[in-house]
Amino acid sequence: MGKIESEKQSVYRMIRLYCRKKHMPSDDLCPECETLKQYAFLKLDNCRFKDDKKACRYCPAHCYQKDMRVEIRKVMQLSGPRMILYDPVVVFKHLFN
Repeated sequence: MGKIESEKQSVYRMIRLYCRKKHMPSDDLCPECETLKQYAFLKLDNCRFKDDKKACRYCPAHCYQKDMRVEIRKVMQLSGPRMILYDPVVVFKHLFN
């Protein structure tokens, strides 16, 4: 699996956890979170750095629009610390890549 696909998997799992905690207690995403996921996937698909990509916060080119950047930060603030409990494999892959 390439770096972009791995990033997509991580982002999806974080958004899914956020949505379950904040919006819907099911595996389905609410419309707002689905929109955010689709936006994040689009940005990952079009990333100019491809497999040389760094974590978004260290990237020299911030490609998210301001409102979407705010939303993804909310997701990461809530999901990030909880991911070690809910999906430790993804956390370790993310840390060591």
